[in-house]
Amino acid sequence: MSDEVSYKEFKRLDIRIGTVVEVERVPGSDKLYNMRVDVGDEVRQIVTGLVDWYTADELEGKVIAVVMNLKPAKIFGQWSYGMLLAAEKEEHLSLLTVDRDIPNGAKVT
Repeated sequence: MSDEVSYKEFKRLDIRIGTVVEVERVPGSDKLYNMRVDVGDEVRQIVTGLVDWYTADELEGKVIAVVMNLKPAKIFGQWSYGMLLAAEKEEHLSLLTVDRDIPNGAKVT
């Protein structure tokens, strides 16, 4: 079993729904995409290692869950301002998405 967190600790995460509006490869990288995600009141740049799992065309238009209050990080020379959520086990990976229409910026609770 993994370390437990309190409900209060979980609530510190600001997870929002966003739509991927643009995807491009990070120059010089074999594994990274630079994505722009519309999270309602802004478009965030997120660098992610999904090249082995999704094509850029598959990602564009996807509605995904984004951790908004993660400290920005410089990855392969690009700033990333959030983290998308995905599930992974062995050789399988799947982005977390929603099952109904909901506006960008909706808070995951």
